[in-house]
Amino acid sequence: MLIDEIIIDENNMGYIPSLGISYQLNDMAKRIIELIKEGKSKEEIVHLIAKESGTDWRVVHIDVEDFFQKIKIYGLLS
Repeated sequence: MLIDEIIIDENNMGYIPSLGISYQLNDMAKRIIELIKEGKSKEEIVHLIAKESGTDWRVVHIDVEDFFQKIKIYGLLS
């Protein structure tokens, strides 16, 4: 998975060295990528972010689902 290669800097820029591509990430995208790299499932990610942010899990689920769809489209996750 290319998502495992992403290096995220202090300015939330995600860089994939093998492709030479960079992405500007918001805080939620950065956290989702960190959790994916830790091997967390989509459901675990939703519940962890909801707990950390104090946001209803249903709202977080929508954002996480949208992000997963985008990274699949970009070919970063199979």
